This record gives sequence, C-alpha cells and structure tokens, in this order.
Amino acid sequence: MYFAQPPRQKKLFGIHTSDAEINDLVKAWLLVSLAFTLLLNGFSFGVGTVMILLIAAVTVGTGFLLHELAHKLVAQHYHCWAEFRADNTMLLFALFSSLLGFLFAAPGAVMIYGPHITPRQNGIISAVGPLTNYLFALFFLALLYIVPTPFLQATGEYGFMINSWIGVFNMIPFMNFDGAKIFKWNYFIWGAMVCAGVGLLILKMVLFG
Repeated sequence: MYFAQPPRQKKLFGIHTSDAEINDLVKAWLLVSLAFTLLLNGFSFGVGTVMILLIAAVTVGTGFLLHELAHKLVAQHYHCWAEFRADNTMLLFALFSSLLGFLFAAPGAVMIYGPHITPRQNGIISAVGPLTNYLFALFFLALLYIVPTPFLQATGEYGFMINSWIGVFNMIPFMNFDGAKIFKWNYFIWGAMVCAGVGLLILKMVLFG
C-alpha cells in the first residue's frame, strides 16, 4: 500500500474504480494463478492442469487480490482515493520463481491518496488486509469438513495454507509492510494479529504437517 496522486475514476456497483484498475486486477489474478500452477505442475498439460489452475485462481489469486481490495474499500470508506496497480516486474518474477521451485509473489499494491487520514485510520486500513486472509483461511478450512469432494478438499487445504501465510507474512513490522503501520498505530493489536496468524500456522502444521 503506498500513496500517489489520483487519476480519473468511475463507479462500478457503487465502488469507485477505473478501467486501469480493473485491467490490473484481472492481469494480476491470472498471472499469480498461472505461477502457482507452474510451481505445482510444471509445463505439463491435461485435465489435472486445468483443475490445478482453477484451484490456484480460487485460493492464491483471491488470497492476494482480496487482501488488496480490503485495503481499497476501507480507504475509500475514509474518503481516500484508492486503486490497485499491478507490478509487472514482480508478476514476471513470480512466474520465473515458480519455475525454480518456489513462489515469491508480490503482484502489486493499492495506491492511496489521502493526506487527511490519521495514524489510527492508516493502521485500520493496513489491518484489514491480513484480517481478510485470516478469515478466508478459516473459510477454506471449513470446506475440508463441510464439503467432502476431492476438488473442494484440495481447494480448502491450499486456501487455508496460502491465506494463513499471506496474512502472517504481511505482519512483518518493517519497511512498507502492513505490520509496520499497524505496529506504529497500536502494538497491542499488532501483537494480537501476529498471535492469530501464528496460531493458524501451528494449526496448519498439526493438520497437514
């Protein structure tokens, strides 16, 4: 999340957005999903590949993008201009890293223009991203027990693990990570969110090793 001067916007379903943001959201979602598919499946193609791509789109893609959209909506609630912008260099690096056997994905960020916001408001804007991942981790965990089909079981497992990791990773209290802004606002809330994320990771190890 970073600050920039706003361009012209329009409304879509009551949300302020633009053609540039919509294009960047779709691009980032597709390329992150493809990177995760390459990580798991390489260059082989078949029915299984399509299934992995669908699972990646539902888990990895939404895990990153819903995190950013949560920032956007709360920033707009505080009367800021806020739009997602993809980082083309990092999207290409995500594809490259997946071919090397690991995935480092930082597909972009929400650009925010709101010089009037307070440290408390900035902390809340930052906190909703990881909180969204924690909630989606629990949602995907529920799929493992509510809907016992192979596709949804795999979706639930990956969705739980990935959203847990994204949430905890963003709590790093340095540089431009969400955790730095949350810690500056309220270190008790930062500590509680870190503990919640670590709890999810421990649960992940207990359930999946």
